[in-house]
Amino acid sequence: MKKILIVDDEADIRQLLEDALGLEGYETETAASGMEAVSALTGEPDLILLDINLPDMDGYQVCRAIRDFVSVPILFLTARADETDCVQGLRAGGDDYIVKPFGMEELLARVEAHFRREERSARKFKEEPEGRSSQGWKGLEPEERSSRAWKGPEPAEGGLTFDFPGCRILRDGSDVGLTKTEYRIAELLYVNRGKVFGREQIYERVRGYDGSGDAGIVTEHIRRIRKKLGETDGKQWIETVWGVGYRWIG
Repeated sequence: MKKILIVDDEADIRQLLEDALGLEGYETETAASGMEAVSALTGEPDLILLDINLPDMDGYQVCRAIRDFVSVPILFLTARADETDCVQGLRAGGDDYIVKPFGMEELLARVEAHFRREERSARKFKEEPEGRSSQGWKGLEPEERSSRAWKGPEPAEGGLTFDFPGCRILRDGSDVGLTKTEYRIAELLYVNRGKVFGREQIYERVRGYDGSGDAGIVTEHIRRIRKKLGETDGKQWIETVWGVGYRWIG
């Protein structure tokens, strides 16, 4: 049973979400403040519904405080439809946002879509390509190369190392701290070095969940990846091909 943490300072909304999610078979836990939300992480939720307006700290602060050690999807609940607020939520580490007042069907569909994406991603990294378990990169087309087909770390230039089994990137031996989605984007570009991917392609290949989504989120993920990877001799690892997309040039 999937567990969902509901963080909202309005008791009526918490109860409404508890009832609706419970009917769909989800286990729920609630928090009315940012501090309660942080404490509730010991219950290891599989997804977090996070209101932006909280009494002690806003949802952005909560998200930034927990994102480094929580990889589950975080969906912001917000009464603010302004693009700037939505972008701020994504930059804080959120995965999606739902504007209040929202329809319950839409919220349930978003939750289900994120869980499907997580399940597909888990299968992707667990399953070996049939007949290729001992080939490493050999025999694979560039787009087929993934962590499933590689058995060990691969050094890149400038002190970077791709730890494919661990789904992480190391810089001079230390984990740079990419989130799950950031790692998948970096891996996709790295194993297809030189090939340009549009934002929609990256969104579909990496996030891949059903329903509506904003491919512009990819731009923010790329910004965060660049910041965490840093530069070598002033050179970025990911190049922007204006009007087309992104490619790995390291």
